[in-house]
Amino acid sequence: MGTRGCNQIASLSEPGPGDGGRTGSWRVLRPVIDTSTCIPAKKGIMACFFCWLYCPDAVITRTIPPTIDYEYCKGCGICAEECPAGAIKMVKESTFV
Repeated sequence: MGTRGCNQIASLSEPGPGDGGRTGSWRVLRPVIDTSTCIPAKKGIMACFFCWLYCPDAVITRTIPPTIDYEYCKGCGICAEECPAGAIKMVKESTFV
């Protein structure tokens, strides 16, 4: 089969930080990264980044160490659930006020 006459439409856009909007004051849990167990931070290499990959709001940076933009983080906990090293813990937001 050839591709003649086949038009494909694809989106080349990428999500921006917190496309769902600012969190405001309704977040109950906050993800906190323990850099002593985080694979990229511990080894100093671009490795793992499951938290960055699975974050639905794209608020985790792909840097060493990874950081979280709490202004847009919804506190869903997907990053903590997907972290193979268990380096992300969900902590009550009230402890940071």
